[in-house]
Amino acid sequence: MFEKLQYMFTHHAVLSDNMMWTFFGIAVVVLLALDLFCFNRKNEVPSFAHTLWVCVAYIGAGLLFGIFVWYEKGANAAMDYYTGFLIEKSLSMDNIFVMSIIFTCVGVPRIYQHRVLFWGILGAVVMRALMISVGAAIIAEFHWVLYIFSVFLIYTGAKMLKHGKKDEDNKEENIKNGKIYKMVEKFFPVTYEIDGPHFITVKDGKKYITPLLFALITIELMDVIFAIDSIPAIFGITQDVFIVYTSNIFAILGLRALYFLLEAAVHRFVYLKTALAIVLIFIGVKILLPMFGIHLQSWHSLIVTFGLLFGSIIISLAKEKQNA
Repeated sequence: MFEKLQYMFTHHAVLSDNMMWTFFGIAVVVLLALDLFCFNRKNEVPSFAHTLWVCVAYIGAGLLFGIFVWYEKGANAAMDYYTGFLIEKSLSMDNIFVMSIIFTCVGVPRIYQHRVLFWGILGAVVMRALMISVGAAIIAEFHWVLYIFSVFLIYTGAKMLKHGKKDEDNKEENIKNGKIYKMVEKFFPVTYEIDGPHFITVKDGKKYITPLLFALITIELMDVIFAIDSIPAIFGITQDVFIVYTSNIFAILGLRALYFLLEAAVHRFVYLKTALAIVLIFIGVKILLPMFGIHLQSWHSLIVTFGLLFGSIIISLAKEKQNA
């Protein structure tokens, strides 16, 4: 059986790059359509069981696409894809924490939060495409930019290790008084009254941004900030744009369901941020190692990343149980 699988993975007609992008695009459109028309057809708070199954479906789709990458591009490309998928999925935990704060600050009821998150994720898909395209073009022209990424990742990881807890405590206050709030209020007329599921409402013949659109704009801008951390990390693993973008997008596609599943529990993973910091430092150092004649394989990165992230979750839950 294993020999048949090995033969199938090594003796087949390889799809062209355009065909692979087309296959990926179809997969994304299908998942978004299912999310919009099947998973969340009504304005209601999804149940835990429903959210759990949607999360499983999205994670399963991401893992299956990794097998497709393995089939078409080989084992090393698949290892890079899974490493990027893991890193982006883990970094999205911080996204969930920030989204919860934004919804609380703006006053968006849970019944409408899934609507905001759907359009937020759709916007993130487009923004990530632009940012990754620009990053790839810069790296192709100036390869030394990778070393800047390396220093940035090491610095970011060290900063997370040093200030992680303090930053979480101050995050709500920073969002309330931050430049994003002031910028939106400066350029757009804003109402703080909810008008059902509408992003824009009309009062006395004048259009106003409702809290839903206010939250959406804030989430989109915050996602760009988070992408500044995550995209260099994946470029540190591979410069294959297909792997960088697909791993990134498959990781964030299920973010809406993951939000409703983990919103109340994300704070329980107390060691996850520490593990993420170490992963970022590891990738930063990995970029520099070839300068000293040391070359790590793709599976090394996957094992280190998975071991640190999964281990941090297990230790966090064990500590919680011990303190209970």
